[in-house]
Amino acid sequence: MRFEGRELKPYGEPVSASSLKVGDVYFSIQFADRDGLLPIMETWVYVGRKLDPEDTENRLYFQDVESYQQGVRYESATAENAQFQVQLEQYLNHIFEHERALEQLMACSLRRRKVLGDGNTVPIPSS
Repeated sequence: MRFEGRELKPYGEPVSASSLKVGDVYFSIQFADRDGLLPIMETWVYVGRKLDPEDTENRLYFQDVESYQQGVRYESATAENAQFQVQLEQYLNHIFEHERALEQLMACSLRRRKVLGDGNTVPIPSS
């Protein structure tokens, strides 16, 4: 199996709020360390904006993919059967479409190779 080679940009390309589509899957990529060697990736479904009647700002709602697949929706969700990530429009810098998320993970892999060589273990930083 071979994966296509590509030139990676030195910066991430998160999704723009205007391109989000209800029901589409997006990926949250953050890092547990400052060097960007320990990625944390979560899969979310975009479920809409301003879903709470008391929202005063432009809030974007993402639901965990598992509960969404089970048919749970915001209106009927409880803390036990669904998770939601609520983001203000201007703070989407960690939400990516599939190919852009993949590029973030590939860039992480290159950073790890540079820092760790053939080693694959990264100590977990303490606070």
